[in-house]
Amino acid sequence: MKIRKAVFPVAGLGTRVLPATKAMPKEMLTIVDKPLIQYVFDEAKEAGIEHFIFVTGRNKGVIEDHFDRMFELDTTLAARGNKKAEIEILARDQPAAGATSFTRQQAPLGLGHAVWCARDIVGNEPFAVVLPDELVLNTPGCLAQMIEAANKLGEKSNVIAVEEVPADMTHQYGICGVGKRLGSNMFEVDGMVEKPPKGTAPSNLSITGRYILQPEIFKILETQERGAGGEIQLTDAMIGLARTQNFYGVEFEGERHDCGSKAGFLRANIAFGMARADLRDGLRAEMKHYLEK
Repeated sequence: MKIRKAVFPVAGLGTRVLPATKAMPKEMLTIVDKPLIQYVFDEAKEAGIEHFIFVTGRNKGVIEDHFDRMFELDTTLAARGNKKAEIEILARDQPAAGATSFTRQQAPLGLGHAVWCARDIVGNEPFAVVLPDELVLNTPGCLAQMIEAANKLGEKSNVIAVEEVPADMTHQYGICGVGKRLGSNMFEVDGMVEKPPKGTAPSNLSITGRYILQPEIFKILETQERGAGGEIQLTDAMIGLARTQNFYGVEFEGERHDCGSKAGFLRANIAFGMARADLRDGLRAEMKHYLEK
């Protein structure tokens, strides 16, 4: 099951981190020295993705600019003669020509609708969905782990990344039921429910922001009714697709960070900074100095 394309829904308003996102897309907020969108792009690239599809909205043009060449910057850095490292970083992060596509979600109708907006670009092949405000700190990345797992499954298989959440918080997430185990970190999904009432969740495994889906999901999304929050929920469409196709959960290795919340954003900056050998000692010293004040 070759996964060549990944969809990045980036049309959200970022209301949880206002006022930072009033004029700047949340996907361009930086974790250490890279915007969120670059981290998930790199994760997808590491996993072997060849075509990167961004579902954007109003005031998101800077995301497209980020993945374009800036000739003025390239020329200025080259002229200075001592900016070789910076030039190499920009070249490393530059997508290949024709490897990115951008389409619009004209109204904030939910994640399911955003994925549906990419239907013509994806075409009739399995694809990945990657939510940019969720980062996973691990090598290999979360999507690479999922694709490795998907390669062991049948052609019409769907894969979702899951992680444990406290039992008293399951009502805040999409939750999946656990069926037959297929190894230490993969299982057949036995039902899914979006934000179940307290005390009714089938497990404490939440559906996180990484999916591998079959193209038949688009036909379901085309007529999907609005669900939780008055939005077209991707989980509801997956429940429909599960009637005819198998779903599998992968308990990935790594530390997940919800960068769409202020606390999660700050935590991610510290975690990713401490993971960098060039920053670790300096960050530890700064934190020690701050705590001693």
